[in-house]
Amino acid sequence: MVKNSSGSFEGVEASPKTDKYLGIKFANSRRFSEPEDVITYSETVQAKSFGPQSPQVPGFMEEILNTKVLPTDENCQYLNIWTPKPSAQLKPVLFWIHGGAYTNGTGATSWYDGKNLSEIGDVVVVTINYRLGPFGFIGHENYGTLDQISALRWVNRNINAFGGDPSNVTIFGESAGGSSVVALTATSMTKGLVTKAWAMSPSLRQLRSKTEADISTRQFLDTAKCSSIEDLKVLPNQQIIDATAKMFENVENYIATFSPTCGSSGLPDDIYAMSAKSGIPLVVGTNRDENRLWSALNPNNVPNDEETAKNYYKEALGESSDQAWSLYTKMRPNQSPIEMVAAMQTDQNFRAPAWDLCETRVKMGVSTWMYWFTWPTPIFDGIFGCCHALDLPFMFHNLDAPNVELFTGDAPNRTIIADTFSSELLSFAKDASVSWPEFDLDNRSTLQIDLDTKVINNPEPELRELWSAKI
Repeated sequence: MVKNSSGSFEGVEASPKTDKYLGIKFANSRRFSEPEDVITYSETVQAKSFGPQSPQVPGFMEEILNTKVLPTDENCQYLNIWTPKPSAQLKPVLFWIHGGAYTNGTGATSWYDGKNLSEIGDVVVVTINYRLGPFGFIGHENYGTLDQISALRWVNRNINAFGGDPSNVTIFGESAGGSSVVALTATSMTKGLVTKAWAMSPSLRQLRSKTEADISTRQFLDTAKCSSIEDLKVLPNQQIIDATAKMFENVENYIATFSPTCGSSGLPDDIYAMSAKSGIPLVVGTNRDENRLWSALNPNNVPNDEETAKNYYKEALGESSDQAWSLYTKMRPNQSPIEMVAAMQTDQNFRAPAWDLCETRVKMGVSTWMYWFTWPTPIFDGIFGCCHALDLPFMFHNLDAPNVELFTGDAPNRTIIADTFSSELLSFAKDASVSWPEFDLDNRSTLQIDLDTKVINNPEPELRELWSAKI
């Protein structure tokens, strides 16, 4: 049992070396309102099972890991802790923010189990739930982001009782969680709460403008047959989820349907510049074939002939489309039209924004590192390549978690990558050190993570220059 000024917490043993405390309520909220921090607990918290997740339309991860069966509740602000058995020395804290396009996901996913990271690195691991979809991001409001900040405040107040050092907190996340990480480095609301940050495949284009938020809100209100956000406040929970699912079927700009709005709810207008001004050290990485996850899962929604594929290039790159097609044919040889579009969209949605972010930061003299995860999964004859989310079980060193082998295969040499990837994160969490040089505008040093991990300078400059003209 853990006791502090907030209350008492009864957890369970995760292993002979590690304890876990699950489902701790860190905040409360009403629909479309800011979270209210939970400061004290009148009764002993039975932290033995995960708390409910935000209501959501299940995505890919929720389907294959069956987290869609977990309970849901709008008042979903719960966190989970894995910590080494008690010792006198406080440990670095790793604070995980799950992805899922800001519309699905949970910190209870088995791939995010923190036991292995905690044991390997002698660190405290925290995962959280936050409000998603319209519950978290309606209008200009960023209630889901405010939930994340509330969880960070809870950690700052309480984590020392669980063996964690509140002055050494590294936030890390993937996809929407990765862009959340970047956003949290940019807001003054996290001052003193965040020491370092690591963004995996951050969906930076989801950090939307107020105009995009207005368009999405109007579309959602029309779909839900409501005239105002006030009307949404009284809709039954399931009707909001049904309207969300229906909207996803028809909306053109899916990534901006529900996501953080810049210039509102504590977030600045210019996330990149304010991230740099924060001075928080940041690691940013992407996967080589991010978009092949969606092209492989939804082959009917992408082109299977060259002419149609080239139209996607024209839409994204305009007058540069012919040059771009030639470049991608050279840089990604022997790929099908579907894979050619996925290669272009990977750079459009992930790699180019990551380059832009890192360039902005280094121009302002802030410590920044880049990596590139390139190991391709062999499943289904390699159709997924090195796709989005493939790196997750490697980062958490959870290759033995349920259904991981369905995504990565079961080759023993996978452990080589997990050892490398997780050790870099753990080193960074301890003292902001990694094995490769900082990113700069001369060398653009990048750690290529694969079976043969190595530092490469200025990877694929032709593609970078192509996209730099479009940002």
